[in-house]
Amino acid sequence: MGGEATMNRVVRGSDGREWTIRANLEWSNPIVVDEFEHDVNGGSTPAIVVGGALAALVVVFIAWTPAEVIIPTWLIAVIVCAILFFPIRWVLHRPWTLTASTPGDADENPPETWVGVVRGFIEVRTEVSQVARHIELYAEPDMNGRLQPTE
Repeated sequence: MGGEATMNRVVRGSDGREWTIRANLEWSNPIVVDEFEHDVNGGSTPAIVVGGALAALVVVFIAWTPAEVIIPTWLIAVIVCAILFFPIRWVLHRPWTLTASTPGDADENPPETWVGVVRGFIEVRTEVSQVARHIELYAEPDMNGRLQPTE
């Protein structure tokens, strides 16, 4: 699908360190222990089969409609919405990898990187705002939040 979707934000922590918060859209599912059941699926084959069956049904519906029947515009809109619902939902619920990192400073603070996964565009925007606010107040992301420190 096109380029990589990212969100970047720079925040200054209460201790003076500068943090960069990045959110990258993932087109494949990263392995997350808490969401293991999402990773155990049949891949894209079931979606292709169901989409093909739906397209075949729409073609049959159109082909068998007598010429005298007038199809209302709202019915066409409902069919289009039904066809587009799952692809749009799939795109809007893709996982995003959040990364908050700081290069540290020469005095006493070493470099740090915190990583986590969030599903959905609205949820990632909310999480980025919460992480930024927590860094501004407490100089690091919330230890009980979605981001966890890495080595």
